[in-house]
Amino acid sequence: MAFARTRSVALQGVEGVVVEVQADLEAGVPAFTLVGLADKSLSESRERVRSAVVNSGVPWPQRKLTVGLSPATVPKSGSGFDLAIAAGVLAAAERVDPAAVDDLVMFGELGLDGRVRPVRGVLPATLAAAAAGYRRVVVAEATATEAALVPETAVLGVRSLRQLIAVLNGEPVPEEEPDQPPGKPAPGPGAPTDERQPDLADVAGQRVARRALEVAAAGCHHLFLRGAPGAGKTMLAERLPGLLPPLTRRESLEVTAVHSIDGSLPEDKPLMERPPYCAPHHSASMAALVGGGTGLPRPGAVSLAHRGVLFVDEAAEMSGRVLDALRQPLESGRVVIARSAGMMTLPARFLLVMAANPCPCGRHGTTAGECECPPAVVRRYRARLSGPLMDRVDLRVPVEPVGRAELLAGPEAGESTAVVARRVVEARERAQRRFRDTPWRVNGEVPGHELRGRWSPGPAALERAERDLERGVLTARGLDRVLRVAWTVADLAGRDRPSPQDVDTALALRTGVPRGAGFPGGPT
Repeated sequence: MAFARTRSVALQGVEGVVVEVQADLEAGVPAFTLVGLADKSLSESRERVRSAVVNSGVPWPQRKLTVGLSPATVPKSGSGFDLAIAAGVLAAAERVDPAAVDDLVMFGELGLDGRVRPVRGVLPATLAAAAAGYRRVVVAEATATEAALVPETAVLGVRSLRQLIAVLNGEPVPEEEPDQPPGKPAPGPGAPTDERQPDLADVAGQRVARRALEVAAAGCHHLFLRGAPGAGKTMLAERLPGLLPPLTRRESLEVTAVHSIDGSLPEDKPLMERPPYCAPHHSASMAALVGGGTGLPRPGAVSLAHRGVLFVDEAAEMSGRVLDALRQPLESGRVVIARSAGMMTLPARFLLVMAANPCPCGRHGTTAGECECPPAVVRRYRARLSGPLMDRVDLRVPVEPVGRAELLAGPEAGESTAVVARRVVEARERAQRRFRDTPWRVNGEVPGHELRGRWSPGPAALERAERDLERGVLTARGLDRVLRVAWTVADLAGRDRPSPQDVDTALALRTGVPRGAGFPGGPT
Protein backbone atom coordinates (compact mmCIF):
# COMPACT_ATOMS: atom_id res chain seq x y z
CA MET A 1 0.00 0.00 0.00
CA ALA A 2 1.24 3.52 -0.88
CA PHE A 3 -0.04 6.64 0.84
CA ALA A 4 0.63 10.41 0.52
CA ARG A 5 -0.98 13.65 1.58
CA THR A 6 -0.98 17.28 0.64
CA ARG A 7 -3.37 20.16 1.24
CA SER A 8 -5.78 22.55 -0.39
CA VAL A 9 -8.45 25.00 0.83
CA ALA A 10 -12.25 24.84 0.87
CA LEU A 11 -13.74 28.31 0.66
CA GLN A 12 -16.88 29.35 2.51
CA GLY A 13 -17.39 32.94 1.49
CA VAL A 14 -14.21 34.85 2.28
CA GLU A 15 -13.28 32.32 4.95
CA GLY A 16 -11.32 29.20 4.13
CA VAL A 17 -10.76 25.81 5.73
CA VAL A 18 -7.53 23.94 5.05
CA VAL A 19 -8.38 20.50 3.64
CA GLU A 20 -6.05 17.54 3.84
CA VAL A 21 -5.97 15.74 0.47
CA GLN A 22 -5.11 12.09 1.10
CA ALA A 23 -4.23 9.65 -1.71
CA ASP A 24 -4.15 5.89 -1.11
CA LEU A 25 -3.04 3.27 -3.63
CA GLU A 26 -3.61 -0.42 -2.98
CA ALA A 27 -3.87 -3.67 -4.90
CA GLY A 28 -7.15 -4.30 -6.64
CA VAL A 29 -9.17 -3.56 -9.74
CA PRO A 30 -8.08 -0.15 -11.13
CA ALA A 31 -10.56 2.48 -9.97
CA PHE A 32 -10.57 6.10 -8.85
CA THR A 33 -12.79 6.94 -5.88
CA LEU A 34 -13.17 10.47 -4.50
CA VAL A 35 -14.70 10.91 -1.03
CA GLY A 36 -15.22 13.89 1.27
CA LEU A 37 -18.49 15.74 0.48
CA ALA A 38 -17.49 16.91 -2.99
CA ASP A 39 -19.91 18.67 -5.34
CA LYS A 40 -20.42 17.92 -9.03
CA SER A 41 -17.59 20.10 -10.35
CA LEU A 42 -15.16 18.61 -7.84
CA SER A 43 -16.27 15.04 -8.60
CA GLU A 44 -15.39 15.68 -12.24
CA SER A 45 -11.79 16.31 -11.18
CA ARG A 46 -11.18 12.56 -11.46
CA GLU A 47 -11.28 12.79 -15.26
CA ARG A 48 -9.35 16.07 -15.38
CA VAL A 49 -6.59 14.78 -13.10
CA ARG A 50 -6.26 11.45 -14.91
CA SER A 51 -5.90 13.10 -18.33
CA ALA A 52 -3.55 15.80 -17.00
CA VAL A 53 -1.21 13.23 -15.45
CA VAL A 54 -1.10 11.05 -18.58
CA ASN A 55 -0.61 14.04 -20.90
CA SER A 56 2.24 15.24 -18.66
CA GLY A 57 4.19 12.11 -19.58
CA VAL A 58 3.57 10.16 -16.35
CA PRO A 59 1.89 6.71 -16.45
CA TRP A 60 -1.36 6.49 -14.51
CA PRO A 61 -1.10 3.99 -11.61
CA GLN A 62 -3.10 0.85 -12.49
CA ARG A 63 -4.27 0.17 -8.97
CA LYS A 64 -7.23 0.93 -6.75
CA LEU A 65 -6.99 4.65 -5.93
CA THR A 66 -8.91 6.40 -3.17
CA VAL A 67 -8.63 10.16 -2.64
CA GLY A 68 -10.10 11.51 0.59
CA LEU A 69 -10.78 15.16 1.42
CA SER A 70 -10.65 15.76 5.15
CA PRO A 71 -12.50 17.04 7.14
CA ALA A 72 -15.29 15.17 5.38
CA THR A 73 -18.01 17.27 7.03
CA VAL A 74 -16.97 20.49 5.25
CA PRO A 75 -18.67 21.04 1.85
CA LYS A 76 -16.15 21.28 -0.97
CA SER A 77 -16.76 22.69 -4.40
CA GLY A 78 -15.00 23.88 -7.51
CA SER A 79 -12.01 22.83 -9.56
CA GLY A 80 -9.41 24.39 -7.29
CA PHE A 81 -8.61 20.99 -5.72
CA ASP A 82 -7.30 19.52 -9.02
CA LEU A 83 -3.67 20.43 -8.46
CA ALA A 84 -3.57 19.05 -4.92
CA ILE A 85 -5.30 15.80 -5.96
CA ALA A 86 -2.82 15.27 -8.83
CA ALA A 87 0.16 15.94 -6.54
CA GLY A 88 -1.21 13.54 -3.94
CA VAL A 89 -1.70 10.78 -6.52
CA LEU A 90 1.81 11.28 -7.94
CA ALA A 91 3.30 11.19 -4.44
CA ALA A 92 1.38 8.02 -3.55
CA ALA A 93 2.69 6.43 -6.78
CA GLU A 94 6.22 7.62 -5.81
CA ARG A 95 6.56 9.71 -8.97
CA VAL A 96 7.47 12.57 -6.63
CA ASP A 97 8.75 12.50 -3.06
CA PRO A 98 5.77 12.27 -0.62
CA ALA A 99 7.68 14.44 1.88
CA ALA A 100 7.98 17.21 -0.73
CA VAL A 101 4.20 17.73 -0.94
CA ASP A 102 3.26 17.10 2.69
CA ASP A 103 3.48 20.73 3.82
CA LEU A 104 2.36 22.36 0.56
CA VAL A 105 -1.02 24.00 0.01
CA MET A 106 -2.13 23.84 -3.63
CA PHE A 107 -4.92 25.67 -5.39
CA GLY A 108 -5.49 25.43 -9.14
CA GLU A 109 -7.49 23.80 -11.91
CA LEU A 110 -5.94 21.32 -14.32
CA GLY A 111 -6.62 21.28 -18.05
CA LEU A 112 -6.71 17.94 -19.82
CA ASP A 113 -3.30 18.80 -21.33
CA GLY A 114 -1.74 19.34 -17.91
CA ARG A 115 -1.84 23.14 -17.88
CA VAL A 116 -2.61 24.79 -14.53
CA ARG A 117 -5.43 27.30 -14.87
CA PRO A 118 -6.30 30.07 -12.42
CA VAL A 119 -9.34 29.76 -10.18
CA ARG A 120 -11.34 32.18 -8.08
CA GLY A 121 -10.55 32.85 -4.44
CA VAL A 122 -6.77 32.49 -4.45
CA LEU A 123 -6.24 35.36 -2.00
CA PRO A 124 -8.70 34.15 0.69
CA ALA A 125 -7.38 30.61 0.19
CA THR A 126 -3.81 31.78 0.79
CA LEU A 127 -4.91 33.81 3.81
CA ALA A 128 -6.58 30.70 5.25
CA ALA A 129 -3.44 28.65 4.65
CA ALA A 130 -1.25 31.26 6.35
CA ALA A 131 -3.65 31.48 9.30
CA ALA A 132 -3.39 27.69 9.71
CA GLY A 133 0.42 27.89 9.79
CA TYR A 134 1.27 26.85 6.22
CA ARG A 135 3.81 29.08 4.49
CA ARG A 136 4.33 27.36 1.13
CA VAL A 137 1.64 27.72 -1.52
CA VAL A 138 1.43 26.49 -5.12
CA VAL A 139 -0.97 28.21 -7.52
CA ALA A 140 -1.33 28.92 -11.22
CA GLU A 141 1.23 31.39 -12.48
CA ALA A 142 -1.55 33.85 -13.43
CA THR A 143 -2.62 34.14 -9.79
CA ALA A 144 0.83 34.04 -8.15
CA THR A 145 0.90 37.83 -7.72
CA GLU A 146 -2.46 37.70 -5.95
CA ALA A 147 -1.29 34.96 -3.57
CA ALA A 148 1.93 36.87 -2.88
CA LEU A 149 -0.10 39.66 -1.25
CA VAL A 150 -0.14 37.53 1.91
CA PRO A 151 2.97 38.39 3.92
CA GLU A 152 5.54 35.77 4.94
CA THR A 153 4.24 33.24 2.43
CA ALA A 154 6.39 31.57 -0.22
CA VAL A 155 4.39 31.32 -3.44
CA LEU A 156 5.25 29.06 -6.38
CA GLY A 157 3.41 29.88 -9.60
CA VAL A 158 3.43 27.09 -12.20
CA ARG A 159 2.13 26.95 -15.75
CA SER A 160 1.70 23.19 -15.93
CA LEU A 161 1.76 19.97 -13.97
CA ARG A 162 5.02 19.12 -15.75
CA GLN A 163 6.68 22.16 -14.22
CA LEU A 164 5.41 21.22 -10.74
CA ILE A 165 6.75 17.67 -11.07
CA ALA A 166 10.14 19.02 -12.13
CA VAL A 167 10.31 21.43 -9.20
CA LEU A 168 9.33 18.73 -6.69
CA ASN A 169 11.92 16.30 -8.12
CA GLY A 170 14.68 18.92 -8.33
CA GLU A 171 14.88 18.58 -12.11
CA PRO A 172 15.24 21.31 -14.77
CA VAL A 173 11.94 23.09 -15.21
CA PRO A 174 10.58 22.73 -18.76
CA GLU A 175 9.53 25.82 -20.69
CA GLU A 176 5.81 26.30 -21.21
CA GLU A 177 3.89 28.87 -23.17
CA PRO A 178 1.94 31.23 -20.90
CA ASP A 179 -1.71 30.34 -20.71
CA GLN A 180 -4.11 32.94 -22.13
CA PRO A 181 -7.63 32.39 -20.72
CA PRO A 182 -10.30 32.11 -23.42
CA GLY A 183 -12.20 35.31 -24.06
CA LYS A 184 -9.40 37.48 -22.67
CA PRO A 185 -7.04 38.38 -25.53
CA ALA A 186 -3.69 39.82 -24.67
CA PRO A 187 -3.81 43.63 -24.50
CA GLY A 188 -2.17 45.45 -27.36
CA PRO A 189 0.81 47.76 -26.90
CA GLY A 190 -1.42 50.83 -27.08
CA ALA A 191 -4.06 49.62 -24.61
CA PRO A 192 -5.01 52.22 -21.99
CA THR A 193 -3.74 51.52 -18.48
CA ASP A 194 -5.94 53.89 -16.49
CA GLU A 195 -9.19 55.67 -17.08
CA ARG A 196 -9.93 59.22 -16.07
CA GLN A 197 -11.76 59.37 -12.76
CA PRO A 198 -14.95 61.49 -12.65
CA ASP A 199 -14.32 64.88 -11.08
CA LEU A 200 -16.73 66.73 -8.83
CA ALA A 201 -15.89 69.93 -10.70
CA ASP A 202 -17.87 68.53 -13.65
CA VAL A 203 -21.12 68.87 -11.68
CA ALA A 204 -22.84 72.17 -12.34
CA GLY A 205 -24.63 73.82 -9.42
CA GLN A 206 -26.17 71.48 -6.83
CA ARG A 207 -24.71 73.25 -3.80
CA VAL A 208 -26.80 71.31 -1.29
CA ALA A 209 -26.20 67.93 -2.95
CA ARG A 210 -22.44 68.57 -3.20
CA ARG A 211 -22.37 69.41 0.50
CA ALA A 212 -24.30 66.24 1.29
CA LEU A 213 -21.80 64.23 -0.76
CA GLU A 214 -18.94 65.67 1.30
CA VAL A 215 -20.69 64.87 4.59
CA ALA A 216 -21.49 61.35 3.39
CA ALA A 217 -17.83 60.71 2.49
CA ALA A 218 -16.47 62.18 5.73
CA GLY A 219 -18.70 60.17 8.07
CA CYS A 220 -19.86 57.19 5.96
CA HIS A 221 -23.48 58.32 6.03
CA HIS A 222 -26.01 56.79 3.66
CA LEU A 223 -27.49 59.17 1.11
CA PHE A 224 -30.77 59.46 -0.79
CA LEU A 225 -31.04 61.76 -3.82
CA ARG A 226 -34.49 62.63 -5.14
CA GLY A 227 -34.98 64.83 -8.17
CA ALA A 228 -36.14 65.19 -11.74
CA PRO A 229 -34.51 63.17 -14.54
CA GLY A 230 -31.33 64.80 -15.82
CA ALA A 231 -30.72 66.85 -12.68
CA GLY A 232 -27.38 65.13 -11.97
CA LYS A 233 -28.14 62.37 -9.43
CA THR A 234 -26.06 59.75 -11.20
CA MET A 235 -23.21 62.21 -11.81
CA LEU A 236 -23.07 62.97 -8.10
CA ALA A 237 -23.08 59.31 -7.08
CA GLU A 238 -20.31 58.42 -9.53
CA ARG A 239 -18.07 61.05 -7.97
CA LEU A 240 -18.51 59.90 -4.39
CA PRO A 241 -15.82 57.14 -4.51
CA GLY A 242 -13.24 59.78 -5.44
CA LEU A 243 -13.95 61.63 -2.20
CA LEU A 244 -13.26 58.57 -0.05
CA PRO A 245 -9.72 58.06 1.33
CA PRO A 246 -7.63 55.19 -0.09
CA LEU A 247 -8.14 51.84 1.59
CA THR A 248 -5.83 50.78 4.38
CA ARG A 249 -3.79 47.60 3.90
CA ARG A 250 -6.28 45.58 5.93
CA GLU A 251 -9.25 47.01 4.04
CA SER A 252 -7.51 46.36 0.71
CA LEU A 253 -7.11 42.68 1.56
CA GLU A 254 -10.78 42.47 2.63
CA VAL A 255 -12.01 44.04 -0.60
CA THR A 256 -9.60 42.07 -2.77
CA ALA A 257 -10.68 38.79 -1.16
CA VAL A 258 -14.34 39.43 -2.02
CA HIS A 259 -13.55 40.32 -5.64
CA SER A 260 -11.22 37.33 -5.88
CA ILE A 261 -14.09 35.00 -4.95
CA ASP A 262 -16.34 36.73 -7.46
CA GLY A 263 -13.75 36.43 -10.20
CA SER A 264 -13.86 40.16 -10.95
CA LEU A 265 -10.37 41.01 -9.74
CA PRO A 266 -8.37 42.98 -12.35
CA GLU A 267 -5.48 40.88 -13.60
CA ASP A 268 -3.10 43.83 -13.83
CA LYS A 269 -3.93 45.12 -10.32
CA PRO A 270 -4.45 42.19 -7.94
CA LEU A 271 -4.62 44.47 -4.88
CA MET A 272 -7.56 46.88 -4.82
CA GLU A 273 -6.42 50.08 -3.14
CA ARG A 274 -9.35 52.36 -3.98
CA PRO A 275 -12.89 52.02 -2.61
CA PRO A 276 -15.01 49.99 -5.05
CA TYR A 277 -18.10 51.34 -6.78
CA CYS A 278 -20.98 49.00 -7.58
CA ALA A 279 -24.15 50.10 -9.39
CA PRO A 280 -26.56 47.20 -10.02
CA HIS A 281 -29.45 47.67 -12.44
CA HIS A 282 -32.83 48.36 -10.87
CA SER A 283 -34.07 45.00 -12.21
CA ALA A 284 -31.45 43.11 -10.16
CA SER A 285 -32.68 40.05 -8.29
CA MET A 286 -32.32 39.31 -4.59
CA ALA A 287 -29.38 36.99 -5.27
CA ALA A 288 -27.65 39.61 -7.42
CA LEU A 289 -28.01 42.25 -4.71
CA VAL A 290 -27.24 40.38 -1.47
CA GLY A 291 -25.62 37.22 -2.83
CA GLY A 292 -26.76 33.68 -3.44
CA GLY A 293 -27.20 31.28 -6.31
CA THR A 294 -27.31 27.53 -6.61
CA GLY A 295 -25.00 25.47 -4.45
CA LEU A 296 -22.68 27.51 -2.29
CA PRO A 297 -23.66 31.22 -2.51
CA ARG A 298 -21.72 33.85 -4.45
CA PRO A 299 -21.10 37.46 -3.37
CA GLY A 300 -23.75 39.99 -4.32
CA ALA A 301 -23.55 43.71 -4.99
CA VAL A 302 -23.58 44.57 -1.26
CA SER A 303 -20.36 42.59 -0.79
CA LEU A 304 -18.73 43.77 -4.01
CA ALA A 305 -19.27 47.30 -2.67
CA HIS A 306 -17.64 46.47 0.68
CA ARG A 307 -15.62 49.48 1.92
CA GLY A 308 -16.91 51.44 -1.06
CA VAL A 309 -20.11 52.78 -2.59
CA LEU A 310 -23.27 50.90 -3.55
CA PHE A 311 -25.36 53.04 -5.89
CA VAL A 312 -28.99 52.03 -6.40
CA ASP A 313 -30.33 54.15 -9.25
CA GLU A 314 -34.07 54.30 -9.99
CA ALA A 315 -34.63 52.89 -6.50
CA ALA A 316 -38.41 53.33 -6.72
CA GLU A 317 -38.44 51.01 -9.74
CA MET A 318 -36.73 48.20 -7.82
CA SER A 319 -38.69 45.47 -6.08
CA GLY A 320 -39.58 46.51 -2.54
CA ARG A 321 -38.71 43.04 -1.26
CA VAL A 322 -35.25 43.27 -2.82
CA LEU A 323 -34.66 46.77 -1.47
CA ASP A 324 -35.70 45.78 2.06
CA ALA A 325 -33.03 43.08 1.99
CA LEU A 326 -30.54 45.94 2.42
CA ARG A 327 -31.77 46.63 5.93
CA GLN A 328 -29.73 43.90 7.64
CA PRO A 329 -26.33 44.69 6.04
CA LEU A 330 -26.90 48.41 6.60
CA GLU A 331 -27.06 47.75 10.34
CA SER A 332 -24.58 44.92 10.80
CA GLY A 333 -22.03 45.47 8.01
CA ARG A 334 -22.29 41.85 6.89
CA VAL A 335 -24.74 39.56 5.14
CA VAL A 336 -25.52 35.97 6.15
CA ILE A 337 -26.75 33.72 3.34
CA ALA A 338 -28.18 30.29 4.15
CA ARG A 339 -28.61 27.66 1.45
CA SER A 340 -29.03 23.89 1.42
CA ALA A 341 -25.35 23.49 0.54
CA GLY A 342 -24.20 25.59 3.49
CA MET A 343 -24.19 28.95 5.20
CA MET A 344 -21.91 31.80 4.29
CA THR A 345 -21.13 35.14 5.92
CA LEU A 346 -19.81 37.91 3.69
CA PRO A 347 -18.63 41.42 4.59
CA ALA A 348 -20.99 44.19 3.46
CA ARG A 349 -19.97 47.47 5.07
CA PHE A 350 -20.76 49.87 2.25
CA LEU A 351 -21.88 53.44 1.75
CA LEU A 352 -25.37 53.33 0.24
CA VAL A 353 -26.50 55.96 -2.26
CA MET A 354 -30.06 55.71 -3.59
CA ALA A 355 -31.53 57.89 -6.32
CA ALA A 356 -35.14 58.16 -7.43
CA ASN A 357 -37.49 60.42 -9.34
CA PRO A 358 -40.20 62.14 -7.29
CA CYS A 359 -42.92 60.42 -9.36
CA PRO A 360 -43.24 58.28 -12.50
CA CYS A 361 -43.06 61.32 -14.80
CA GLY A 362 -40.29 62.86 -12.72
CA ARG A 363 -41.69 66.37 -12.38
CA HIS A 364 -43.67 66.29 -9.12
CA GLY A 365 -42.65 69.11 -6.79
CA THR A 366 -39.85 70.31 -9.06
CA THR A 367 -39.32 73.24 -11.39
CA ALA A 368 -39.02 70.92 -14.39
CA GLY A 369 -42.65 71.39 -15.43
CA GLU A 370 -46.16 70.39 -14.47
CA CYS A 371 -46.59 66.87 -13.08
CA GLU A 372 -49.07 64.65 -14.93
CA CYS A 373 -49.31 61.94 -12.25
CA PRO A 374 -52.48 61.59 -10.12
CA PRO A 375 -51.84 61.95 -6.36
CA ALA A 376 -52.60 58.28 -5.72
CA VAL A 377 -49.98 57.25 -8.28
CA VAL A 378 -47.38 59.52 -6.64
CA ARG A 379 -48.15 58.04 -3.20
CA ARG A 380 -47.83 54.46 -4.46
CA TYR A 381 -44.60 55.30 -6.27
CA ARG A 382 -42.99 56.78 -3.17
CA ALA A 383 -44.31 54.00 -0.93
CA ARG A 384 -42.05 51.54 -2.74
CA LEU A 385 -39.25 52.87 -0.52
CA SER A 386 -40.30 51.48 2.85
CA GLY A 387 -40.16 53.52 6.05
CA PRO A 388 -37.77 51.11 7.85
CA LEU A 389 -35.31 51.33 4.95
CA MET A 390 -35.49 55.12 4.68
CA ASP A 391 -35.07 55.42 8.45
CA ARG A 392 -31.58 53.97 7.98
CA VAL A 393 -30.62 56.68 5.47
CA ASP A 394 -28.92 59.63 7.16
CA LEU A 395 -29.06 62.20 4.35
CA ARG A 396 -32.08 62.88 2.13
CA VAL A 397 -31.37 65.61 -0.38
CA PRO A 398 -33.51 67.14 -3.14
CA VAL A 399 -31.71 67.55 -6.46
CA GLU A 400 -33.25 70.36 -8.48
CA PRO A 401 -32.76 70.82 -12.24
CA VAL A 402 -29.73 72.97 -13.05
CA GLY A 403 -30.41 76.50 -14.28
CA ARG A 404 -28.92 78.09 -17.35
CA ALA A 405 -26.53 80.34 -15.40
CA GLU A 406 -25.13 77.41 -13.39
CA LEU A 407 -24.82 75.19 -16.45
CA LEU A 408 -22.82 77.79 -18.38
CA ALA A 409 -20.67 78.91 -15.43
CA GLY A 410 -17.81 76.56 -16.33
CA PRO A 411 -15.87 74.00 -14.29
CA GLU A 412 -14.13 76.65 -12.19
CA ALA A 413 -17.46 77.43 -10.48
CA GLY A 414 -17.32 74.24 -8.38
CA GLU A 415 -14.60 72.65 -6.26
CA SER A 416 -12.72 69.68 -7.62
CA THR A 417 -12.68 66.20 -6.16
CA ALA A 418 -9.11 66.69 -4.90
CA VAL A 419 -10.04 69.79 -2.88
CA VAL A 420 -13.07 68.21 -1.23
CA ALA A 421 -11.22 64.92 -0.65
CA ARG A 422 -8.58 66.76 1.40
CA ARG A 423 -11.29 68.11 3.73
CA VAL A 424 -12.76 64.62 3.99
CA VAL A 425 -9.38 63.20 5.03
CA GLU A 426 -8.93 65.92 7.67
CA ALA A 427 -12.42 65.29 9.06
CA ARG A 428 -11.78 61.55 9.24
CA GLU A 429 -8.48 62.12 11.01
CA ARG A 430 -10.29 64.16 13.68
CA ALA A 431 -12.83 61.37 14.11
CA GLN A 432 -10.12 58.71 14.32
CA ARG A 433 -8.32 60.63 17.06
CA ARG A 434 -11.59 60.80 18.98
CA PHE A 435 -12.25 57.07 18.51
CA ARG A 436 -8.64 55.89 18.88
CA ASP A 437 -9.41 53.61 21.86
CA THR A 438 -12.61 52.20 20.34
CA PRO A 439 -13.43 49.74 17.54
CA TRP A 440 -14.94 52.54 15.40
CA ARG A 441 -13.24 54.74 12.84
CA VAL A 442 -15.97 57.00 11.42
CA ASN A 443 -19.05 58.66 12.88
CA GLY A 444 -21.42 56.53 10.83
CA GLU A 445 -20.31 53.39 12.69
CA VAL A 446 -20.73 54.63 16.28
CA PRO A 447 -23.77 53.26 18.18
CA GLY A 448 -26.31 55.83 19.26
CA HIS A 449 -26.01 55.16 22.99
CA GLU A 450 -22.29 55.90 22.80
CA LEU A 451 -22.91 59.23 21.09
CA ARG A 452 -25.55 60.19 23.63
CA GLY A 453 -23.30 59.19 26.52
CA ARG A 454 -19.57 59.58 25.87
CA TRP A 455 -19.78 62.16 23.08
CA SER A 456 -22.93 64.12 23.81
CA PRO A 457 -23.02 67.58 22.19
CA GLY A 458 -24.85 69.02 25.19
CA PRO A 459 -28.59 69.49 25.89
CA ALA A 460 -28.87 72.91 24.22
CA ALA A 461 -27.60 71.63 20.87
CA LEU A 462 -30.27 68.93 20.63
CA GLU A 463 -33.32 71.05 21.38
CA ARG A 464 -34.70 71.06 17.82
CA ALA A 465 -33.98 67.36 17.37
CA GLU A 466 -35.67 66.46 20.65
CA ARG A 467 -38.75 68.45 19.64
CA ASP A 468 -38.86 66.56 16.33
CA LEU A 469 -38.62 63.30 18.29
CA GLU A 470 -41.55 64.29 20.50
CA ARG A 471 -43.65 65.28 17.47
CA GLY A 472 -42.92 61.98 15.74
CA VAL A 473 -40.91 63.56 12.93
CA LEU A 474 -37.86 61.58 14.08
CA THR A 475 -37.62 58.04 15.42
CA ALA A 476 -35.13 57.08 18.11
CA ARG A 477 -32.89 55.65 15.37
CA GLY A 478 -33.36 58.87 13.40
CA LEU A 479 -32.23 60.97 16.36
CA ASP A 480 -29.07 58.88 16.68
CA ARG A 481 -28.35 59.32 12.99
CA VAL A 482 -28.87 63.08 13.21
CA LEU A 483 -26.32 63.12 16.02
CA ARG A 484 -23.84 61.15 13.91
CA VAL A 485 -24.20 63.60 11.03
CA ALA A 486 -23.85 66.56 13.41
CA TRP A 487 -20.50 65.19 14.58
CA THR A 488 -19.37 64.85 10.95
CA VAL A 489 -20.41 68.43 10.17
CA ALA A 490 -18.45 69.57 13.23
CA ASP A 491 -15.40 67.55 12.12
CA LEU A 492 -15.51 69.18 8.68
CA ALA A 493 -15.67 72.59 10.33
CA GLY A 494 -12.82 71.76 12.74
CA ARG A 495 -14.95 72.03 15.90
CA ASP A 496 -14.42 69.89 18.99
CA ARG A 497 -18.14 69.41 19.63
CA PRO A 498 -21.26 69.88 17.51
CA SER A 499 -22.90 73.27 17.88
CA PRO A 500 -26.67 73.91 17.61
CA GLN A 501 -26.02 75.03 14.02
CA ASP A 502 -24.34 71.68 13.25
CA VAL A 503 -27.37 69.81 14.58
CA ASP A 504 -29.64 72.09 12.52
CA THR A 505 -27.59 71.25 9.42
CA ALA A 506 -27.86 67.54 10.20
CA LEU A 507 -31.64 67.86 10.64
CA ALA A 508 -31.94 69.74 7.37
CA LEU A 509 -29.89 67.14 5.50
CA ARG A 510 -32.09 64.37 6.92
CA THR A 511 -35.49 65.96 6.44
CA GLY A 512 -34.84 68.23 3.46
CA VAL A 513 -36.36 71.12 5.42
CA PRO A 514 -33.99 74.07 6.24
CA ARG A 515 -33.46 74.57 9.97
CA GLY A 516 -31.96 77.81 11.25
CA ALA A 517 -29.53 79.85 9.19
CA GLY A 518 -26.80 78.80 6.85
CA PHE A 519 -28.30 75.62 5.39
CA PRO A 520 -26.49 73.54 4.36
CA GLY A 521 -23.49 75.29 5.92
CA GLY A 522 -19.80 74.93 5.34
CA PRO A 523 -17.81 75.39 2.16
CA THR A 524 -19.44 74.81 -1.18
